[in-house]
Amino acid sequence: VERLQKQRDMGRLTARERIDYILDPNSFVELNMLSEHQCHDFGMDKKKFLGDGVITGHGTIRGRRAFIYSEDETVLGGSVGKTHGAKIHYILRLARETRVPVICLNASGGARIQEGMDNVFGMTGIFYQNTLNSGVVPQISAVMGACTGGNAYSSALCDFVVQVKKGSYIFITGPAVIKEVTGEEVSFEELGGAKAHSTVSGVVHLTADDDRGCLDLIRHLLDFLPQSNQDKPPGRPSTDPVDREVPELTDIVAIKMSKTYDVRKIIRAIVDDGDFFEIHRAFARNLVVGFARLGGRVAGFVANNPQFLGGCLDINSADKAARFIRTCDAFNIPLVSLVDVPGFMPGVRQEHGGIIRHGAKMLYAWTEASVAKIAVITRKMYGGAIPAMGVHEMGFDQVYAWPSAEMQMVGAEPAVRILYRRELDSAADKQAFFDDKVREYQDTYLTPYHSSSRSIVDAVIQPKDTRRLVISALRMLENKTEPARAFKKHGNIPL
Repeated sequence: VERLQKQRDMGRLTARERIDYILDPNSFVELNMLSEHQCHDFGMDKKKFLGDGVITGHGTIRGRRAFIYSEDETVLGGSVGKTHGAKIHYILRLARETRVPVICLNASGGARIQEGMDNVFGMTGIFYQNTLNSGVVPQISAVMGACTGGNAYSSALCDFVVQVKKGSYIFITGPAVIKEVTGEEVSFEELGGAKAHSTVSGVVHLTADDDRGCLDLIRHLLDFLPQSNQDKPPGRPSTDPVDREVPELTDIVAIKMSKTYDVRKIIRAIVDDGDFFEIHRAFARNLVVGFARLGGRVAGFVANNPQFLGGCLDINSADKAARFIRTCDAFNIPLVSLVDVPGFMPGVRQEHGGIIRHGAKMLYAWTEASVAKIAVITRKMYGGAIPAMGVHEMGFDQVYAWPSAEMQMVGAEPAVRILYRRELDSAADKQAFFDDKVREYQDTYLTPYHSSSRSIVDAVIQPKDTRRLVISALRMLENKTEPARAFKKHGNIPL
């Protein structure tokens, strides 16, 4: 009782209060409440608690069934032993077999070393069940205290990770061990806090100020996800007209390529009621991903953001995009790509960091995805980023372009230098010749009308019509099917 009260005094909910807060009132059904650990070594026979440090069961969230477990830090530090783990295995397996989402409320110091190799059963079995569930039912992990050692891997195996900003940490190896092994000194916050993992590592998708905010985010996230891979995301009636024009888009996107803007303004302008639920907001900010509704139906957005790095794709943004694309495809969520990209980020650091391998993840993810895929080229699309952001050859169903959009493998100036190298050398007025050929190349090859004449672009559309035409395309593609692909056990994505 004293430990529970201490937790409340710190402004945190107890394990049971977290379940009561996120589930519909009186809907929780607890399972294996009386389970206890069976370890008798190291004085553990005197430290038995009903439930063994984790509360498991099922209930409803806005009327939809969900399985849930909530670890209790006040019981043996929330450590995972054989019984503790077995309760979680059971919940994860039931979620998969009944095609229901699972919510994992993590607050654990990791494996319970007093149980010796029995904790391998407890911890490793969680990884196994998480992996079997992947792509079958949504798995959402919340980091609401310590989430260290094996628990960190369990979170990473889930579809989404939400972390509370204060008093929660996620890492494999703690500061004390790091100092002992490497001599590095680092605080808990610097090593595994929400800021580090939401901005630098990309482990965490969403952050919240406190426990209630964390659980509210999970409820909101579930609004965009289906019960399983056999269902579609829940629709919602919308009073926002599907044929609403968005003339403000012309003001948001400057024609001049060097001017920046926040692509989230475009997304909010075209989606229902301006409601955009962004994922990975603070990580790889040159690319924006998230969920919204168009005509009442859920869609996932992948959009270049010129406000950061000019919208270039790099290692982190490629990983961010590939992960989100695959998540949407797994759960039958159509994808909309908003394209304004100069290419992949050049440089030795990117090349040596594996930009080829990471960029290939995007190509793989788009090709593998069988959901409806729509691209809108708002301003530019160049070079290797062309297949990475959306063309028919990557399996896109519809590709639109605004009238001022430019697209080509290279820009006009480098193209002219290559194509007219000899003529430039012999020209009387090199600059005048160069400028003339640049304008000619721009007018001939860079316009969306050139691409449209080659059926690379399906239609050149006015910005104000973007919402109406994207919704029309999504409805046309709602029952999309694909011819059977060659059998394979699974593909070999370049990880």
